[in-house]
Amino acid sequence: MNETPFVVETSGLTKRFGDREVVKDVELHVPRGSAFGYLGPNGAGKTTLIRMLLGLTSANAGSMRLLGLPVPERRAEALRRVGAIVEEPSFHGHLTGRENLHIVAAAREAEVHARIPTVLEAVGLSGRADERVKTYSMGMRQRLGVARVLLADPELLILDEPANGLDPAGILEFRGLVRRLVDEGRTVMLSSHLLDEVEKTCDAVAIVDRGQIVAQGTIAELRDGGGSHILIEAEPIEHARALLAASRAVSEVSDDGSMLRARLSDPGAVPELNRRLVEAGIAVRRLEPVQASLEQRFLEITSRFEKAA
Repeated sequence: MNETPFVVETSGLTKRFGDREVVKDVELHVPRGSAFGYLGPNGAGKTTLIRMLLGLTSANAGSMRLLGLPVPERRAEALRRVGAIVEEPSFHGHLTGRENLHIVAAAREAEVHARIPTVLEAVGLSGRADERVKTYSMGMRQRLGVARVLLADPELLILDEPANGLDPAGILEFRGLVRRLVDEGRTVMLSSHLLDEVEKTCDAVAIVDRGQIVAQGTIAELRDGGGSHILIEAEPIEHARALLAASRAVSEVSDDGSMLRARLSDPGAVPELNRRLVEAGIAVRRLEPVQASLEQRFLEITSRFEKAA
């Protein structure tokens, strides 16, 4: 059953609503035992893909496998090992967190009730489990939602925009929860438009735009794919920008009015660029290598994709 290193595999997956393609020929591979981000702007088709994986809507073309099992052919068998939150979880507000979980457990095997203390501990709610859910913050309700899906002891959790509406403290709590779940050997796939959160939480990511995956890999691979960058503070700045733009070692220069950012096609050219700036009479106050953020790569990739479309 575990012969594949991927818990989610899709090939040529396509979904149309009328004449509009919202998911286009998606080839997705989610590594087992990782936190995986499905990253894209609102309206990029992220939720539609998740709904197809869960069998909540059908694909027009392509194939899917969950945990090595073909979907929809063996959907019921696969979903027994999958937990998902597609929308904000809802609960009975007048009941406690523990009571809400007992209601869910009542529809399952008897041993599921015995798992309730374990899942409450896993999501950090043991100390608040006997308080009414209507007193919970949004972050606590999100964690209770994860506790609910953990009752089935899933190998794969699929979470759709789980940080929506959370305050900074709630986001930090949720980030820690995701990492704990991965440390237990589970796989967490989360869709999000929050680039910074995905970068801090996930091991790997697929960037989706207009229903298509435009980049996929580890966070480090996607950042490094943008090449090396340097920040330059120099005077006069317009002369420094012209000199850098004319260099074959520089593929792009941006200017925020006080500082230049150059993307290098040759990472080893930094000393030569510094020498040329100084010899041109330019006062270099700062020249510092920096790593591109996932946000910068996202904007580069999606804007390039837009121009090509």
